[in-house]
Amino acid sequence: MAKKRGIETGVKISEVMSKQVITAKETDTIQDLAKLMKDKSIGSIVIVDSKGNPTGIVTDRDIVTRIVAKNLLPSKLKSKDIMSTPLTTVDPNMDVGDAVRMMNERRIRRLLIMDAGKIAGIVTDRSIFSIMPELMDIVAEKARITGEIVGEPPFLAGYCDNCGQWSDKLKEVEGKFMCDDCLIEMEAGA
Repeated sequence: MAKKRGIETGVKISEVMSKQVITAKETDTIQDLAKLMKDKSIGSIVIVDSKGNPTGIVTDRDIVTRIVAKNLLPSKLKSKDIMSTPLTTVDPNMDVGDAVRMMNERRIRRLLIMDAGKIAGIVTDRSIFSIMPELMDIVAEKARITGEIVGEPPFLAGYCDNCGQWSDKLKEVEGKFMCDDCLIEMEAGA
């Protein structure tokens, strides 16, 4: 069976990724991680073992759902206690369309980019959304050149720009990504 592929954009994930990946040790406390997230204005930290190999990731959501919501002490727990595993890693040459498909299928918001066994970068759903208008132009131009008929654009997963809720079926309308409910409200109000 052929491997499913996303929309071929011609844009490599390495062109979108952030090369600044913040890491912490498996033995660092959750309190230390939370302070680091605050200081660096980031939503996740890659956790590495004693050899510097990535073993998991801790997100701000992990801290809220696994520590705060359970009234546990962040100073008493280690990153290895709550980190999400396995960590999804990809090659820097992966096409952005394939990365979007992978993130959507696995319901994850971050991909770690590995090159020759070393951390090369990280990409988030927000970094991909930030280049979405350009990606749509690339796909449309590619279709025009090759003569392919482009149907309705695929659904994207992410946060609705209108209401802020997560949706697995965002559609772009006038430069905003909107969920079905907001689209219905907009059409009803028109």
